[in-house]
Amino acid sequence: MWGWFPWRRTVVRRRVVVNLADKAFAGVLWAKRGPLLVLRDVTLMQHGAADTPMDGEVVVERARVEFIQAMGG
Repeated sequence: MWGWFPWRRTVVRRRVVVNLADKAFAGVLWAKRGPLLVLRDVTLMQHGAADTPMDGEVVVERARVEFIQAMGG
């Protein structure tokens, strides 16, 4: 699933939405460390709830990611 894709390097340090099965995180994809994604300046988005700003860094396991949306150019 996480083979080589041309966009993989281009989304680092860009604003993204990381979609999981039950929630999404909007923020800056700061780094990819092995099986983990590190996000900064993050907002938690859940269906039926208000968006919640998150303090510090959020670390997400790549295996839990459904898809990533790169925002803007």
